[in-house]
Amino acid sequence: MFIGCGTALVTPFLRDGSLDEPGMRRLVRRQIEAGINFLVPCGTTGESPTLSHAEHLRVVEITLEEAKGKVPVLAGAGGYNTAEVSALSRELEAMGADGLLSVTPYYNKPTQEGLYQHYKAIASSTRLPIVVYSVQGRTGVNVEPGTLKRLSGIANIVGVKEASGNIGQMASVVHLVPEDFLVLSGDDAITLPLLALGGRGIISVVSNEIPSEMTQLAQLCLKGDFAAARAIQRRYLPLMEVNFVESNPIPVKAAMARMGLLEAVWRLPMVPPSQASQDKIDRVLTDIQLLRSANAAD
Repeated sequence: MFIGCGTALVTPFLRDGSLDEPGMRRLVRRQIEAGINFLVPCGTTGESPTLSHAEHLRVVEITLEEAKGKVPVLAGAGGYNTAEVSALSRELEAMGADGLLSVTPYYNKPTQEGLYQHYKAIASSTRLPIVVYSVQGRTGVNVEPGTLKRLSGIANIVGVKEASGNIGQMASVVHLVPEDFLVLSGDDAITLPLLALGGRGIISVVSNEIPSEMTQLAQLCLKGDFAAARAIQRRYLPLMEVNFVESNPIPVKAAMARMGLLEAVWRLPMVPPSQASQDKIDRVLTDIQLLRSANAAD
C-alpha cells in the first residue's frame, strides 16, 4: 500500500490558530487529483506535536473522509510514551486508517533494545501495518540497521521511513531486511539514490507543493527509468533544498501560502521564516514558475 510517493501533509490553520478544516479537505483533494500514491497526516510536517489529541484524530478523520479509499492513509502515531502511542494506534485503527507511521521516541533516547521493545509493544496493540520513522536529527536516536532487521521479523512492522541522510546506512538496511520490507526515503533530495539501491518510495515534504511531479519521480525510479527521474530531480532540487532552509514545516508552509494553498500560520514554537529565508523561497518559486502556475489556477 505504501509504495511510491506519499505526502507528509501539512496541517493548515486559520488566522486565529484553529484547525482549518475546509483547507485540509482542499489540500487532500488536491493531492488525490494529482495522483499521489498515499497520504501521511499528522507527521512532523503536520505539526503533530502541537495538535491536541482531538485535533490529531480530526485531521486523520478528514483525510480518510476525502481519501474515500482512493489512496491509503498512513496516519502518524509516534512519541516517547509507549502506552500512549499504543492507545492512539488503537483509536486510529478503529477510525479506519490503513497504517501507522511511528516516529522513534525522542528526548528519553532509548537504547536499541528499548526501541525494539517499544515497537514490539505498539505492534501487539494493533493489527495495522506499521512503518518505523527513524530521524535522528530530530529525535536524537538512530534506528540501526540491525535493529530494523529484528523489527522486520514482527509481522505487522512492514517498513521504515529512513531519514538519517546516511546513504551508507540506507544501503545496509536494504541489504539486511527482507525484500518485502519497505524502505522509504525520508529526504526528498535523496529519493532517487535510495530507490536505485532498492528502496520502495518516499514520504515527501516537497509533494505538498508538487504532488504530481514527485509522484512521477518516484514511479520512474521504480520502473528503472533513472534518466527521466534525474530530469525531474534537476528541475526541483532547489525547491527540495529550500524547504529545509529553516526547520520543517516553516518553509514549505511559507511556499504554499505564496502559492495560495493555505494561510501562512504556524503554531508556536514554529514561527514564520526570516525575511532572508522568505526571499530565498520566493526566488525558487519564481524560478520554477510555481507562483505563475498557482496564480493561473486561481
